[in-house]
Amino acid sequence: MHDITDLERRGVPGVFVASEVFVDAAQSQGAALGFQPSRHFVEHPIQDRSDDEMVTIADKAIEALIEKLTGS
Repeated sequence: MHDITDLERRGVPGVFVASEVFVDAAQSQGAALGFQPSRHFVEHPIQDRSDDEMVTIADKAIEALIEKLTGS
């Protein structure tokens, strides 16, 4: 959250990506930082996924991420 906040404040667009179990934590962290960056949540868990599973998760997320970055 700190990284995306810093990038956005520097004028570099970005999207914060985390697994869905962290929705509440991201909201709280954003409130504490005084900034609510664009965000996207993917299915949980991530750490034990195979490369193929990670590609599938990324494929599901890419359109939403591009839309959030470009506004189109």
